[in-house]
Amino acid sequence: MSAEAKTPPPDISALAKGGRTNFFGFLLRLAARIPFLFIAGRWYGAEALGIFAYAVIVVEFAAQLSTLGLKRGLAEQLSKTDRPHVHVVWDAMLAGFVASTIAVLLLVAFPQAMFPNSEIQGMERLLPLTIFALAASDIALAALAYRHDIGATVRARAIVEPWTISIAAFFLAFYSLRDGLILAYVLSMIAALVASLWPLFRSYGLPTGWRPNPGRLMRLAWANLPMAGADAIEWVSRRLDIAILGLFFSPAIVGIYYVAQQLASLPQKLKTSFDPILGPVITQNLREGNRAAVAKQVRQAGFWIIAAQAGVALALGIPGEAWMGLVGAAFVGGTGVLAFLLAAEVVAATAAVSEAALVYVARHRNLMISCFMLTVQAALTVGIILIMRSYDLPLLYQATGPAIALMLALGMASVMKARLLSRLLEAPVSPWRWALVWAAATATVIGYVATFTPEWMELVIGVPAVLGVYGWVIWYRGFGPEDRILFKMGKKEAA
Repeated sequence: MSAEAKTPPPDISALAKGGRTNFFGFLLRLAARIPFLFIAGRWYGAEALGIFAYAVIVVEFAAQLSTLGLKRGLAEQLSKTDRPHVHVVWDAMLAGFVASTIAVLLLVAFPQAMFPNSEIQGMERLLPLTIFALAASDIALAALAYRHDIGATVRARAIVEPWTISIAAFFLAFYSLRDGLILAYVLSMIAALVASLWPLFRSYGLPTGWRPNPGRLMRLAWANLPMAGADAIEWVSRRLDIAILGLFFSPAIVGIYYVAQQLASLPQKLKTSFDPILGPVITQNLREGNRAAVAKQVRQAGFWIIAAQAGVALALGIPGEAWMGLVGAAFVGGTGVLAFLLAAEVVAATAAVSEAALVYVARHRNLMISCFMLTVQAALTVGIILIMRSYDLPLLYQATGPAIALMLALGMASVMKARLLSRLLEAPVSPWRWALVWAAATATVIGYVATFTPEWMELVIGVPAVLGVYGWVIWYRGFGPEDRILFKMGKKEAA
């Protein structure tokens, strides 16, 4: 075979490099997330954690809207313009600042939106100021991702942010068990902003000659409206469960659910490992009219994501009681919630990767599907909770309702978005391979045997065994030559 035949396409190599870099970030994020949950659960307790969780999801939703879809839309703006890229980036930063200002003023004026079930005291009213840091950081990292600088995202989101909140939560517990988590969150957002802006200035330089143009900013915001809606709906679909849960249950139940959600969101971070690089690669091929290449990229990245998510989900779900028990005995009852949330993340992978292309080729239809999915999720969440409540089931059983609804709604969205994208690209986009079934079945048997051992052994020995067996089967039964470049680093890249 010739050297050319062995060389993977540049776009697949770019996907592999970006995903590989951010997968390392995922491992770092995992290492930091567990200490935070341990500190929050053991020291602060389920009620304080529930109050914190509800406030943060409201703030982060406002920040998500304030980015105006530029986390993914900025790549398209940069690929189409002849203006200096640093000027386009600062247009985006200013647009995000204006939107953030509106969001901050609304939440400062109506803090009850963040704290519906608790009393507002002290500096809690100023928590929305973190929206500025969140939005600016996301836009800066999107600009760096366009230049394939994924390392900046890893440093800001997987090292600086999670370790800052873990360390700060530890020390602030001696100051206030009521406000310590929120203050730690504020510090982590400031630290992440600094870690995002520093590489932005180094890569793009200062915006010399740039002048704000209100008309241009309005056009930018309007052009990104469908993408902003898609981003917001995807984000809301992962937080709507807690928002509705807070209306039906006490902060303590919300806190237990939040811990399960934080563990279950780790597989989702594997999908976001490819987001920074997938957008630029897709937009470049679409600009060249190469739709077959886009379909191939979706299939390739989709399989990598599902394979990784399923393995992590098995490693977290089978010993679920042991993982939840690490946070505290009161959280073990949330194991059922964890199982359904992990399943939801796996079935959502196809929709998420399909959407990475749909936001460029059919943004309005994609938005319609996302809105329909959100409506179905909300109706199912309320319906399942009310049905369980009518049978007087225990509260923690009822709390699984939002997780079940999320799993069903995301599964429906995956089918609809994959079929739409396949029709538009005139090529298959499904990432499914039967090797996933064999790997999952083998790993499940190993994990089930491990559940008969003490909890510490289940985590220390059982989890690596599950991941090892699963990875071995996927490698030999599911991976082809192009799949294996995800784990190979050429000499140029190493340099």
